[in-house]
Amino acid sequence: MTDWRPPLPLIGAWLGLLALLALTVTLAYVPLGAGNAVVALTIGTIKAGLVAAIFMELWHRRGLTLVFAGAGLFWLGILLWLGSMDFMTRT
Repeated sequence: MTDWRPPLPLIGAWLGLLALLALTVTLAYVPLGAGNAVVALTIGTIKAGLVAAIFMELWHRRGLTLVFAGAGLFWLGILLWLGSMDFMTRT
């Protein structure tokens, strides 16, 4: 039986995600008014970037892989924009 240990970047990313989770939960109880949504979305974006860079291994990729990852984010933005426009134009 071999002694397998996860690489340090994976451990660091996991600890970073746990710290950001703790920060999210803590800031949920702080009354920031409209700033709560901005702070939560910022932390969520950092978490998504950390997952994409480390767990999806986009940190070490070049070229076509990054283009397809960016195209996926672009398409997600289009879908969110169309969904929000539908929601905002209803009476």
